[in-house]
Amino acid sequence: MAIFTIFFGKHSMKLKDRLALYFTLISTGILAAVLVVVYFIFVKFLESDFYDRLNDRAFINAKLYLEADEISKDSLNTVKTEYLETLHDEVVRIYDSRNKARFIKDEQRFWTNDVINLVRKNKKIKLKEGLRQTVGIYYKDNQGNFVILASAVDQSTHARIGKLRVSMLFTFFAIVVGMLMSARWIADKILKPLNKFVSDVKLVRSNNLGFRVNEGTNKDEITLLAQNFNQLMNHLEQAFIMQKTFVANVSHELRTPITSLLMEAEIALQQTRSSQDYQKALRSMIEDVEKMNQTINSLVNLAQADLELGNLQIETINLHQFLTHIKANWDKKNAFQPSLHLNTPVSNDKKLEISFNKSLLEIALNNIIANAFKFSDQKEVKVSLAFTDQQIIVAVQDFGKGIRLENTDLIYRPFFTFSEDDDKKGSGLGLYMAHQIITLSKGNLSFTSNDSGTTFWIRWKV
Repeated sequence: MAIFTIFFGKHSMKLKDRLALYFTLISTGILAAVLVVVYFIFVKFLESDFYDRLNDRAFINAKLYLEADEISKDSLNTVKTEYLETLHDEVVRIYDSRNKARFIKDEQRFWTNDVINLVRKNKKIKLKEGLRQTVGIYYKDNQGNFVILASAVDQSTHARIGKLRVSMLFTFFAIVVGMLMSARWIADKILKPLNKFVSDVKLVRSNNLGFRVNEGTNKDEITLLAQNFNQLMNHLEQAFIMQKTFVANVSHELRTPITSLLMEAEIALQQTRSSQDYQKALRSMIEDVEKMNQTINSLVNLAQADLELGNLQIETINLHQFLTHIKANWDKKNAFQPSLHLNTPVSNDKKLEISFNKSLLEIALNNIIANAFKFSDQKEVKVSLAFTDQQIIVAVQDFGKGIRLENTDLIYRPFFTFSEDDDKKGSGLGLYMAHQIITLSKGNLSFTSNDSGTTFWIRWKV
């Protein structure tokens, strides 16, 4: 493991180093297994080849000594010396039926009777004792039946095998180092977008939540990670915007009616007044309290939206069924007033489905519909649903006086209300929340307005 310590160090490794290490370990394991198999196959091949050479040696000696009767022993030895390659530590013996050595001057008994009888029984044997290999054959001749044993040490093969081991070890370590360096380069190349992603993430601070990491062009897991991170940043940015808006504006919006209440109370108590004056002061105070109540209710809805945003649970929403539910709720509220008219296609069409949080979408639609009723003097409001191959469209149409041109760029601002009639003034948070929620659902909220009414359009791409 020293080589890995040199490359990766003693401390915890980075992801690219772990990938390089795992790849190298697996590759080197496979390489080592292949080299071991090749080595043993080569060794067995050389061993078998040497057995074949010994077998040929035994048959040649049989032909020379047993078949060539008219040739003298000295001539046979001369032929053997000149035309047969001498093997290292070679021993050849020919034994007759009484297990006595024949034809060779050296009458030393090299093999036991057990080995000779084993050859006679099996007709042919192969033995290996240490480095020495032995072949024995049973040979029938007109002079009798003989056992021929040939033995030698394959010194050249063992020398080649030793060189092969050294070459394999050198090659193995060279390939390991090469694979390790290549694996690190490949891992660094593959994880380069991840390193860029990490660098971009480090730039995110609470004062730049609008920053987005580069998603890249590859359709891989790193791109998916970057896309999910950017989606998370979208949610966090929306939540922070809502929080900052709340903190920045709620104190002002609540301070105004509270200050008015205090002033009216102090003026009423400065001197004794008639009952009519007191009733007028109390009615004014009630109006201020009602405005405070509207503001507080809107802030509660905003807090609910923040809560849903922080724990966003996505579900499939069938817009026909959803709008039918919205209509039923408004029919209950406006039992004695003009109701909400709904026009939608068939309910079971898959093209009418979106994926979003149902509670948030209900807050947005209710705010838009409530504005439609309020600014059309409680006239009827029409909601229609349609779809094309590219988008789903929800339209909320009222028949009021429309929106003034100078107010069109302001209606989505928090706490902005464009009504001059005190009875119609609200908290100014309804359309702001609706716009934020529709944007979060990957939709688009727009409107068209003229003297005969206003239509809000919600569009989702499919």
